[in-house]
Amino acid sequence: MASSLCFLPFLLFVLSSIASSSSSTDALHGSGEAEALGQDLYRDLLRDEAVSRLIELGKISDVDGYLERTFLSPASLRASKIIREWMADAGLRTWIDHMGNVHGRVDGLNASAPALLMGSHMDTVVDGGKFDGALGIVSAISAMKVLKVTEKLVKLRHPVEVIAFCDEEGVRFQSTFLGSAALAGILPATALNISDKSGKTLHEVLKEYSADATEDSFVQLTYNPELVRGYVEVHIEQGPVLESAGIPLGVVKGIAGQTRLKVTVSGSQGHAGTVPMSMRRDPMAAAAELIVLLEGLCKQPQKFLSYDDDCSTVDSLFGSLVCTVGEISLWPSASNVTFTIDLRAMDDLGREAVLYELSARMYTICDKRSVSCVIERKHDANAVKCDSELSSQLQLAALSAFRKVAGNVDVDVPILMSGAGHDAMAMAHLTKMGMLFVRCRGGVSHSPAEHVLDDDVWAAGLAALAFWRIKCRTIGYVPLFQRAYQMYSVLVSCIYRNGSLFISVGKPL
Repeated sequence: MASSLCFLPFLLFVLSSIASSSSSTDALHGSGEAEALGQDLYRDLLRDEAVSRLIELGKISDVDGYLERTFLSPASLRASKIIREWMADAGLRTWIDHMGNVHGRVDGLNASAPALLMGSHMDTVVDGGKFDGALGIVSAISAMKVLKVTEKLVKLRHPVEVIAFCDEEGVRFQSTFLGSAALAGILPATALNISDKSGKTLHEVLKEYSADATEDSFVQLTYNPELVRGYVEVHIEQGPVLESAGIPLGVVKGIAGQTRLKVTVSGSQGHAGTVPMSMRRDPMAAAAELIVLLEGLCKQPQKFLSYDDDCSTVDSLFGSLVCTVGEISLWPSASNVTFTIDLRAMDDLGREAVLYELSARMYTICDKRSVSCVIERKHDANAVKCDSELSSQLQLAALSAFRKVAGNVDVDVPILMSGAGHDAMAMAHLTKMGMLFVRCRGGVSHSPAEHVLDDDVWAAGLAALAFWRIKCRTIGYVPLFQRAYQMYSVLVSCIYRNGSLFISVGKPL
């Protein structure tokens, strides 16, 4: 009896090893059926078709001559239609919610299980590039299409959903993540009252888009966290690190926190030739001094911030604190100057310290110049960390993709921080999240010069495909025991007799 029971841990070890070997091998190298179809199929779908779709999507714009596709604009609605068609082509059940997010879902073998989400945004900045946001959508759809063609889509262990978010850039309403924040449950109902430059509120725009877009339907968009397994986003790096390293893919470990400010400086108009310099209340000169202050503080925060013996907050800002002035406007004439500030840092406490010091010094400058100054916080997002398990799986997926494209080379997948905001920041409030960066030429983004190599698009699609296999691969009990049977040619059975456990080892059947 004792010797028989000693065999039980060995049996469990064998079965565990087989399961582990099966999942990692299939995830990294693809199943036998998929490999039989050859690399050409993957290239056709994950590179050639994906690049063609990115070009097609990049032509859908609200203006001639450059790319502009903002929240619920006519071009956005056309883009939604074609993205939904691509999702259906990949075998996904599709719908568009009341906010304008486009969804494609497959239930797999267990429709009630928590779903794994992947996606990115379909809106652009003014005069933007065709890869920002769109690459994450197209790569995910292309990977799902490969699973459909290889007849693996319906065999996924749990639901998978691809989402094209309606708004990430925040161009129209100056409030980022409208689509993803609504799904994550962090967009308050008061957001319905924000207005665009034409004076239309978000609520009015949503009503024009859908008659069912009520405040109740707005709240009902929120996903149940218990029904979500995780969120993953593929996105261009928007920086030069991957290109300088010569690596097409990198895994993100976290996203910097962000604050957007709107600063209004009010003075008085006066004749250029009759008002003495000592009596002028020139808001433009004051705004210029405020902007120079911002630049100096962000370049050398240690010269502006006071701190005690614990310098950790100041030290954490080095290399991560960035500040940008976005828009400057004058109205009417030169009596009022308005400009926007975008401030980001990896450390939230450090970011708050910078904001406090910046505001205090700005008010001092305005008082000295006899102008009024109003500083409004328009947007805040805390820094977020990526889930370690998802990051490890994305690292394996990226390595698999790189080896398939470049050969069986030995490389380390870079681990990066993101200074740019992404829908993953909002989704992190709903579920664990991970991100994969894709190399872009020169690190240029939000520009017509934005570019990703065709083979890097291919690598992104292969990585998405490998990730699906790692997370969703069907490993049934029957194939598991079949492998044990083939490897050991023994039949192991557990028999209860009179309340006692016996283990017998017999010949193959």
